[in-house]
Amino acid sequence: MKPTGITIKGYSEGLNIVINLDAFEDERHMLHMFKGKLKSSKKFYKNSSLILTTQLNELSDKAINEIKAFLYNVLEVKECTFKEFQEFEEVKKKKFNGIYEGRTKFIRKSVRSGQVINYNGNIVIIGDVNPGAEVTAQGNIIVMGSLKGVVHAGCNGNHSAIIAAFNMQPALVRIGEYISRSPEEEFKPNYPEVVKVKNGQIIIEPYLPNKFL
Repeated sequence: MKPTGITIKGYSEGLNIVINLDAFEDERHMLHMFKGKLKSSKKFYKNSSLILTTQLNELSDKAINEIKAFLYNVLEVKECTFKEFQEFEEVKKKKFNGIYEGRTKFIRKSVRSGQVINYNGNIVIIGDVNPGAEVTAQGNIIVMGSLKGVVHAGCNGNHSAIIAAFNMQPALVRIGEYISRSPEEEFKPNYPEVVKVKNGQIIIEPYLPNKFL
């Protein structure tokens, strides 16, 4: 079940707006949905006191400032307090070791040049990772298309993580601290490939169904 992105709850002194970043593709998507949802009931929030709860350490300063400007200048709230989503903080304190299961973020479109995706679990991209895009995960990174950007799996030191793609042409791949670039060759295989760490180095091999990775 897809997590709820924006939830508005009442509390004794006002309203608590909970933003679950895992429900969105990126910051811009979240900001667009956040503004649209709240602007439709603009008068309701005027002169109100808000608590905004989210994964603050995953938001850029630019996004936080944009949220503040929207709340104060557009919705005209009286005050807003930002709080960390404790549920997510507790999860992040535990090292993610899932390889064949666990938290997984699905991105149902291509990752464009300039986009940066970070997630503390597995990432599955149903699309391409274009040149100039960056994807980082504590678990696996699976690309159901062409991989031509920069990807970093097992970013917390998880050397059992893998990177897989239908068309493997990355600018750079990294698992833990191990780094490799795509070989400069004209021939590119037309079958899925898997990147993993073996004997202290990164290797790329064809994906074979039913093979234990």
